[in-house]
Amino acid sequence: MLRLGLAVASLVLLATPSFAARCGGDFNAFIAGMTSEAQAAGVSAGVTSAALSGVTQDGSVLAFDRRQRYTFNKSFEQYVATRVGAGRINGGKAMLQRHAALLSRIEQKFGVPRQILVAIWGLESDFGKGDIGKLPVVRTLATLAHDCRRTELFQGELLAALKIVQRGDLPLRDLIGAFAGEIGQTQFLPSSYIKYGVDFDGDGRVDLRHSVPDVLASTANLLHTSGFKMGAPYGEGTANFEAMREWNRALIYRKTIGYFADRLRE
Repeated sequence: MLRLGLAVASLVLLATPSFAARCGGDFNAFIAGMTSEAQAAGVSAGVTSAALSGVTQDGSVLAFDRRQRYTFNKSFEQYVATRVGAGRINGGKAMLQRHAALLSRIEQKFGVPRQILVAIWGLESDFGKGDIGKLPVVRTLATLAHDCRRTELFQGELLAALKIVQRGDLPLRDLIGAFAGEIGQTQFLPSSYIKYGVDFDGDGRVDLRHSVPDVLASTANLLHTSGFKMGAPYGEGTANFEAMREWNRALIYRKTIGYFADRLRE
């Protein structure tokens, strides 16, 4: 799964404006400031009250954040051996067959090959069967936003998380994620959820936790918007490899996506 050090450094992070809420200091005062910011941005008082009233800091999130510094300290060969084994390759091929019609529609609309999408899906959450996080996203992001190291980034992510609830994509009780607030089967930060999320199953909301069509189409939309071109090579040094940087800035991770996708073609 994409964890904190990787997610913050590599997932698409939208530029955030300057926020009024002051980091550090009294946590309740900070939350009051974020409540005002959210309501000024169009989030209802009902949503902010339900999400932020009584929210507390999560010390485990801060501890994890401080540990995540050297995620990729292995060679590519060492890293890929731990992530792309025979079982995961076989699982990916099974997903290609099971979702062949869906993946064809996504390819036609977004121009991203199915092997790339299934590779990302497998690496991020073992095709939705793995750990996609168990932490309340609002509490996680409020904790990180209050910490002054990257307060503007995480204030923006907290606001985006509240907008996910406001839009009706996920109810607050289902806004659960990982240690940087990543959500769903391909681990979108909330800002990416808002910007790239696609309702591909037609139920009127973007559900990246439970809806495979939404998950795969949204992942394709992110890559397509970043310039990924169908039929072009995606190895290191290519334009598509650079487009995947918007998914993950780490070179070793993008190489792993390409390696996995190649194995799925065999």
